[in-house]
Amino acid sequence: MFDISPVSRERDEQIQARIDDKTKPRGALGALEPLAAHLARLLGDSPEIKRPAMLVFAADHGIASAGVSIAPPEVTAQMVANFASGGAAINVFCRQLGWQLEIIDAGMLSAPPGEMGVTDCRLGAGTGPIHKRAAMTLGQVEHGLAFGRERVRAHHAEGTNLIALGEMGIGNTSSAAAVMAALMGLEAKDCVGRGTGVDAATLKRKQMLVEQALLLHLDMLTSPESILACVGGFEIVEMTGAMLGAAELGIPVLVDGFIATTAALAAVNMFPQSREYLIFAHRSAERAHGLILAHLEAEPLLSLDMRLGEGTGAALALPLVQAAANFYREMASFSDAGITDVTP
Repeated sequence: MFDISPVSRERDEQIQARIDDKTKPRGALGALEPLAAHLARLLGDSPEIKRPAMLVFAADHGIASAGVSIAPPEVTAQMVANFASGGAAINVFCRQLGWQLEIIDAGMLSAPPGEMGVTDCRLGAGTGPIHKRAAMTLGQVEHGLAFGRERVRAHHAEGTNLIALGEMGIGNTSSAAAVMAALMGLEAKDCVGRGTGVDAATLKRKQMLVEQALLLHLDMLTSPESILACVGGFEIVEMTGAMLGAAELGIPVLVDGFIATTAALAAVNMFPQSREYLIFAHRSAERAHGLILAHLEAEPLLSLDMRLGEGTGAALALPLVQAAANFYREMASFSDAGITDVTP
């Protein structure tokens, strides 16, 4: 379904030489230097971030009715209405930093009114409760991957060359934990965390239900697609498709926190070459996030102890990505500036 080319490393020595020749000691810009090199591989010799787009996918989860979150399922729709009216954290950060924000209904319990301006990519009215039956069908997974790809292509056609992904869905840390456990061969206890801040009793119930889901679907957890069908979420599937779609177009993706990184894990399991197009933005406070990051050999740009979702961590990383691209493109070399290169 996706045609993703590996990122060429033929120009790596040339790219590094250009970075080393900037008017600074070698390595003095720290993590911005490998980020600049990465952007140069993906975006060419004059990398410039153009029309960055933040896609926030919203969906409901059947497991939410079992009481795995601090909020009831109705809050998904209420928060999407807040997004649409511009009142959420992600709206504030996108306005501040210049993101093009799109809110996408991947499958909430009820479709939002048309006047809200939410994009319709519905796969259903919420997933099945994963501890009782499959979240969705393989056909819905296929459609969800296509929806994610379609939204990235639409933004790319408008000039976007950097995508970030966010999500909203009460209960989605339970689904993400189940997907993570199945893809990495871990136990539920290693993957289930407190989400937005549940108490000890709710955490225990959440872990038990994820264990139940993994056991129920054990024989079907044989591929990334079937894992998503059994225990995934509509927004997780569509984020996976968006990441693969961006990789197909050769543009980078800023990956947010635990839910988005679980989608990245699924994407990399489907197409390992997609890993090279992912830039990990933020280390979430969700305890299992670090395990996935280590598995993907990823070091995020930020660690702010956030656990909000919505793409907020990815949004806040934009200035760092722009800074890396800009110093590579604009900063003078020693010869340009007439400075003796004193770098050993």
